[in-house]
Amino acid sequence: MSVDALALLVNALALLVNALALSVDALALLVNALALLVNALALSVNALALSVDALALLVDALALLVDALALSVNALALLVNALALLVNAMALQVKRFVYTLVPIQRGKDV
Repeated sequence: MSVDALALLVNALALLVNALALSVDALALLVNALALLVNALALSVNALALSVDALALLVDALALLVDALALSVNALALLVNALALLVNAMALQVKRFVYTLVPIQRGKDV
């Protein structure tokens, strides 16, 4: 075998080793890409869980708003009742005042 043929064989072997190294690097990149894909999927699942939690919080806030509205209506009803009691009390005071001014004459036509 001549020296040139031996040099070509060594170069071919070196190219083969480089190709093998590149294949290993490509495989490592593929594994890294797969890991990134798994991480992205995990982040998507976490984002979905956060969205569900946010929706649950929104429903809770809406329920609290409805409860606050009901309490406001109840407070308004209590205020109306208190106003009615005040009007009744004033009417009783007016009747009492009128009865003290106009004595009742029993048995006589007025």
